[in-house]
Order: sequence, then C-alpha cells, then structure tokens
Amino acid sequence: VDIIFTRLKEVKAFEKFHPNLLQQICLCGYYENLEKGITLFRQGDIGTNWYAVLTGSLDVKVSDTSNHQDAVTICTLGIGTAFGESILDNTPRHATIVTREYSELLRIEQKDFKALWEKYRQHMSGLLTPPYGVMETGSNNDKPHIPHRPTKTITQVPSEKILRAGKILRNTILSRAPHMIRDRKYHLKTYRQCCVGTELVDWMMQQSPCVHSRTQAVGMWQVLLEEGVLNHVDQEHHFQDKYLFYRFLDDEREDAPLPTEEEKKECDEELQDTMLLLSQIGPDAHMRMILRKPPGQRTVDDLEFIYEELLHIKALSHLSTTVSIFKNTIHHQKGVFNQGEEGTSWYIILKGSVNVVIYGKGVVCTLHEGDDFGKLALVNDAPRAASIVLREDNCHFLRVDKEDFNRILRDVEANTVRLKEHDQDVLVLEKIPAGNRVSNQGNSQPQHKYIVMSGTPEKILEHFLETMRLEATLNEATDSVLNDFIMMHCVFMPNSQLCPALMAQYPFPSQGTEQEKMDYALNNKRRVIRLVLQWTALYGDLLQEDEAAMAFLEEFYVSVSDDTRMIAALKEQLPELEKVVKQVSEEPKAPQKKHKVLLQLFNTSDDRAQKRQPIRGSDEVLFKVYCIDQTYTTIRVPVSSSVKEVISAVADKLGSGEGLIIVKMSSGGEKVVLKPHDISVFTTLSVNGRLFACPRDQFDSLAPLPEQEGPSTGTVGTFELMSSKDLAHQMTIYDWELFNCVHELELIYHTFGRHNFKKTTANLDLFLRRFNEIQFWVVTEICLCSQLSKRVQLLKKYIKIAAHCKEYKNLNSFFAIIMGLSNVAVSRLSLTWEKLPSKFKKIYAEFESLMDPSRNHRAYRLIVAKLDPPIIPFMPLLIKDMTFTHEGNKTFTDNLVNFEKMRMIANTVRTVKFCRSQSFNPDAALTNKNHQDVRSYVRQLNVIDNQRTLSQMSHRLEPRRA
Repeated sequence: VDIIFTRLKEVKAFEKFHPNLLQQICLCGYYENLEKGITLFRQGDIGTNWYAVLTGSLDVKVSDTSNHQDAVTICTLGIGTAFGESILDNTPRHATIVTREYSELLRIEQKDFKALWEKYRQHMSGLLTPPYGVMETGSNNDKPHIPHRPTKTITQVPSEKILRAGKILRNTILSRAPHMIRDRKYHLKTYRQCCVGTELVDWMMQQSPCVHSRTQAVGMWQVLLEEGVLNHVDQEHHFQDKYLFYRFLDDEREDAPLPTEEEKKECDEELQDTMLLLSQIGPDAHMRMILRKPPGQRTVDDLEFIYEELLHIKALSHLSTTVSIFKNTIHHQKGVFNQGEEGTSWYIILKGSVNVVIYGKGVVCTLHEGDDFGKLALVNDAPRAASIVLREDNCHFLRVDKEDFNRILRDVEANTVRLKEHDQDVLVLEKIPAGNRVSNQGNSQPQHKYIVMSGTPEKILEHFLETMRLEATLNEATDSVLNDFIMMHCVFMPNSQLCPALMAQYPFPSQGTEQEKMDYALNNKRRVIRLVLQWTALYGDLLQEDEAAMAFLEEFYVSVSDDTRMIAALKEQLPELEKVVKQVSEEPKAPQKKHKVLLQLFNTSDDRAQKRQPIRGSDEVLFKVYCIDQTYTTIRVPVSSSVKEVISAVADKLGSGEGLIIVKMSSGGEKVVLKPHDISVFTTLSVNGRLFACPRDQFDSLAPLPEQEGPSTGTVGTFELMSSKDLAHQMTIYDWELFNCVHELELIYHTFGRHNFKKTTANLDLFLRRFNEIQFWVVTEICLCSQLSKRVQLLKKYIKIAAHCKEYKNLNSFFAIIMGLSNVAVSRLSLTWEKLPSKFKKIYAEFESLMDPSRNHRAYRLIVAKLDPPIIPFMPLLIKDMTFTHEGNKTFTDNLVNFEKMRMIANTVRTVKFCRSQSFNPDAALTNKNHQDVRSYVRQLNVIDNQRTLSQMSHRLEPRRA
C-alpha cells in the first residue's frame, strides 16, 4: 500500500486528494492495462467502475443516435484525468471510451467508490467533475451556465515567486552594478530610476552559465514584465533588447530603500536559483510576448522561435515541415466557447486545463497542456459539440481562426503534388520554402523545393535518384533526406527488395540517340553508385549478416567494373566502391573473437583492459538457463537466436524439450513467458533478471534465485575512498564504450520491433540497462548504509559524482544518479536529507529541475542544445521520442509509405550520430594514474533492483513518522 500511495501521490489526478482518501484508494484500487483500440465501455452502458489514467490516452466518442458507428471523437483523456463518476447514481455512460494507445488505468469498483463517496464526500466534491463535484451544472435538462472570461494580457497580481525574483535581481544589480539603475533623460524628459533593455540583457548573460543567448535573457526579463515586477516606462507589454527604459516595481516609489548588507548577502545566495527559475519559465513568457503581436509585426526571429516551440506541443507533434504554416496564424487568448455556437477557431492548450461539458451529461473529460479542441466544428462546418470551461484562471491557448484554418487546409492541398499510375497515387510531394524555414536569404537559390510525404517504396527510391545532386559531397547536409531513406528503408523496403530495385535503376536506356543514351546512363549509374556508397557507409559490417546484400554488392561491383571499360567517367568512383565492397565483403584475416557472455553481463571478464567491441547477432553467447529446481544448464547459441532456438538448445542439454517454455524472471518474482519468435532475449533481462526453462504446467511454481536478491552489504567502505571525479571519469569511459557500440539502426529495430527485422539490439539493450544499473546502485548503497552520518556523506558523494558526469557531458549517468536520488526509497529518508548541507540541497534541486518532463522535457533539451560533441545522451528520452513518433503516426497511409514519419524518426536517430561526431578522449591526467581499482569497481556494480525490497530497507532505516 505504501508503494502504491507513493506512486499515486505523483499522479496528476490524485495530487489534490486528501491523504486518508488516497490511502483508501490504495487499498481498493486495481491496475488495468489495455492495448490500443480497445473499447472500455459504450455510451448508454450502465457503469460498474471509476477510472483514472496513469499512462497513455483514451478517446471520448459521443453519438446523437443509437448507432455507435456515428460517434465522433470530441476530446482525448490524457495522463492524470479521471472519469466514470456516473456510477454514483447508476446513470448511463455519457460517452464511449476507446483507448487511443496502450494505456494503464487505476480502476475502482462501484461498491468501493460509493463507500469512498459516502465517507469522504467533503473531500471528493471539489475533485470530481460535475454534476457530482462543486461545479454544479443543475439538473440533466438544465443548460449549464458557462461564464465568459475577459482576455487579460498581463497578470494583475504578481506571484510570490516572481516578486521575490524581481527583488533579488534588483538588489543584486544595486550591489554589483549600481550605475545601471539611475535617472535617465530622453527628449528633454527625465525618467526616474530606470534601466536600459540592452544593459539588462548584457548583465543577465554575465551572471549565470544557464543563460546561453540574448533571446533567452529577453524571455527571462519578459517573465518579470508580464507580472508587473518590471515595467516599461510607457507601459509596453513586450520586453525588447533595445535602448528602452524599464523600472523595477520597488523603484516606482520615490523613497525606494536600498538593500542592506544582510539583504545583499541573501540575494547573492539566491541569485543562481532565481536565474534557474527564470530560465525555465522564460521561453513560455517569450512565446506569449510574440503571440500577443499582430501577425504582421512578427519578425523572422519571432517566427523561428514559435516554430521551435510548436515542435514540443503534443497536438502538433505529428507535423514536421507543415508546422511552419501555422506561424502567421496563431494568436494568444484566454477564452471559452459554448455548445451550439458557431465554430470560429481551433485551440491548443499552452498552459492550464479545461473541462469539456455537454448539456445533460456534465463534464465528459478534461484536457491539459498540449491537447487541442475545436477542430471538429471547423472541419464539419457544424455547431460546437460541447462547451469548454476553464478549470483554472491562468490558462493560455494558441488560437487559429476559422479563415486561417481553412486557408491552411487549402494551402496544404494546393502545395501537394500527386503522381498517379493506373489511377492510383504512387508518390505524394509537398512544396515547401527552400533553405531557411521562414524566408529565403539566398537570391540565386530556388525559393521552393518539393519533399516526399508518401509513396510506394520503388517510386520514393526513383525520386531520390532523379533529384540527387552529383556535385555534392557525401557528408553534405543536402543529402540528409537521402540519408533518411537509406537509414529507414529497412522498415518498408528490406534489402531483398532494395537490391533488385537498385539493379533495375542501373542498366542503359533502350530509346534515344547513342549520345543521349550515354549521357543518361552515365548520370544514372553515378547516382546509383553514390547511393550504394552511402548505404554501405551506414550499414557497414551489418551487411555481412545479410545474404541478399552481399550477393548484390558482388554483382554490382562486377557491373561497375565492366562499365568502366566503356564509360571512362565512372573510373573515378570505382576505387572508392572497390574499397567499400572489400571492407564489407571480405572476412577478417584473423578469426574474430566470439563474445563469451558470462551470466547476463556481456563482459569479457578474462581481459577487461581490452576495449569493448560491438556485439553482432552472429556472435556466440554462453548463457545460463535455469530450471524449476534452480539448477541450470549452459547453452551456447548466437546472440540473435530466437526463443524457439533457445528451447532447442536447452532441450539438447536436458534431453527433452516437449512442452518447454522460456520465462523471463525478475528479482521481484515478476514472470513473463517469452514468445517463440522473440529474438536476442539475453539482453532484454532486467539488471538481476534470469532466464528459466520449464514445462508450461509448472509456470506457477517458478521462484527467483537467491542470487537475484542482490548484495546484503554495501560497498561504501570501498568507494568512499575513491574520488568523485575519478568515479565519474571511469563511469564516463565505460558508458562511452557502451554508447559507441550502439549502431544507429538498433534504435530503429527497437522502435519498430526487432523481431520484425530478425535483428539484435544487444548493444542498445546493454546501454539502456546500464542506466537502470547506475540508478539502482545509488539506491542500493544508500539503503544498505545503516549509519545516518554515512548516508549524508553518500548523498554528498553522489551529488558530486553527478556534477562531474554533467561536466563530462555524460548525461545518461547524470540522470541515472539523479533519478536514483529521487527514488522513493531515498527521497523519503527525511532525517538524512535534513542533515545534508544547504549548498548540496541547492545543487540537487538544480539538477532535479533538469528532469522536469513538462513541454516534452524542454529543460533538458535546452541544455543539450548548447553542448558540443562528444556527448553521452539521456538515451531513455531518445527512445521515448522515437516511440512517441512511431505510435502516433501510421507507417502506411492509403497503402503508401508515410515518409514524413520516416523523416521524423530519422531526425531523432541523427541525434546519436551528432553526439558521436567527435571522438571521446579521456582526461589524460586522470587516465595515466593507476585507476584500475576504480575502473573495475564501476564496471561490476552489484545492486538490488527489487523496489519492494529497497522500500522495506528504507523503512527500517527511518520508520515512518507518526
């Protein structure tokens, strides 16, 4: 119950619930998970359960007829929303609920929910939606009163946080640069105690490393301007990096006091926290500032800023190049509309949340930041199907008016070119501005270009060959779209289909004059050779495992060699092609050492000083598979073996394989039966996970091994003697080795399901598991430390290690350590945290703020955008980005490849390439020292990965206070 309670406290739907009520929910709630497209209940059904959304999302569909096929989606329920209160009075369900994606729900049965309602009515009435909550809508036949809220552009009363921030900045300026605040004359008029916009921006950039650009500083000052803590002398609402006068709120008074020495000291201590706060909320304020301007007054920089921000909004996440169309049509507004009114605008929620209300049915769902509403009435040219009511005062929206919305739809279609064959679309192109997204700065370049939106695989390949620029170098950015095709073709055009298509593009034409044939053939052949070179450069050694690819390369090389006798111009490309083909096709001179895998660690323990090599699917693995009596058999199979092949190998050892299943067992006892087609299962185990083989009827009798429990004593005595910098350095060296082994294509195999490609993602799996290993290492060591003073030292040690990891740009380990410290088993140790020095508390708070998931982890992305490679990225977030894009967009639309989706995923994969575009060179001063003990320690972490065990240990260390 404690574990559930801790988890639910962090869920938006329960954040305002009274602790006693939440405790009762933990006792009676059930977990439920549903695949995409499952109907939870239908409109008109009598309800039996109340639900809250933990992960995923569900569509709310309403029909005015009894035919469910007529239902239209009026909104989407996201994480943190709750629904189903109609079970209190047995009224029929107001809508049909269908899962939009894989979703996890908390479910409470009717009898339990009614009991909670009777006991905690006073706590629940303000938390449930009408007509059961305090926003009473009257009887089912009454029309709810939805108040009109006037538009406000600047906050009337400053928040306490921003008021304090303004005071800290003013006092710091008066302390460090008092000349900035003084009386100023302009056009014979004196302005009292003012600052100049450009000087404020200059000063802001000098004060903190978290301020990277003048644009960012403008946004930070805009926060103060919006809330009235800083004011323009002529009451302008936009902060500008110009010679304009601004005055702090305290200086509005003639007798404004100067800061005392004590206040100056306090402000010095709080300045960096203030800067961090403003840097996090500044982009939102900057965006609102731009959106308040009439579209015609927005500069190119303004439009570029909006474009970047829109990419982080869920409602627009499926758009890529077409997002730019929205730039000149989005406005800023705080408002609502009523059911039955004419649809005039489409809205996207930037901040806050709204209720969707239908007459006679009350609130059917709640929409949050990133959700959109109002599109249905515009598309169908029909009245509003529901009313939108603000749930909080300070809500902000993007608004696209009907005329602009229709123009967008017309423009998109007008800029779409469709190539048809036999009356069927085979290629769809979209016209977009060339070069700069907003305007074309180069006079000599064409103003527009066409990009592939969708098409058949063959036509997409043909298009890229026809439009390839032969004069460009292989690494030039202009080839990025072609690289997208090469990277993503395995999804929709496997090598068995690509190779014949490339050969088909290579022969001479059969019509035209001899010279025309020669010119056409030369250019066509050069383009195909160019594509093959790029293809082999990306796939590299992976092609050795593909028979179709190897046969094609041999045939292709012979064809090009033959052609050089007749076409002299091809000779310049032949040496490069010959070199690449030989590298890929020739076997290594010395037999490659197989990866011997001991348990699940994939460590060549006999020679740890040797640099790690990428694991390939054909490499063999020695692996222990356990039986129900906890004995084991060791099998030797290729890494990419399927479960079916693992069963066969186990059966050879056991003498019989009839009815055997392979089970993945975690240290906590969670068991998963693996499917026969699952491949490379060795690397998918949790940190202390093991593989078991047993007859299906003995599945329930399986139990974890004692060794899976993890260590019983900590290693604090060992690693407290090691310097934090040395530990972070050796962790970074090891993490870089793991990261450098990950092939870019493994991310694609992981996203689309590696069983679909029959390819291993072993290197990616190990790198992802390293994240969990470090996270549990932090929790394990702290929970195994019984002395309070030692635990405080451990907290300090881990915060220092995290700081050094950040310094080394090892963001994967940095986040793993911070997430370990924020694990409930550690965060609840209040006695330990209370004794942590305030300096370390501040550093930890700053680090924790970088984990803020709002606006698609923007705090993290802003930091990474300023870093130069080499970087070890926060890999779980990259995986999340790719999964989000994959699940939110179809791979095929109307039987055509959705190439826009391929581009979006390839763009995320390119992040990995960018992070590794410079090689990592370990600090020679640290490397040359004798750090073998530190090196060995960080590569062999022994951890407890059972959260229940860790929580129990935590409670033994510091029992819950009364």
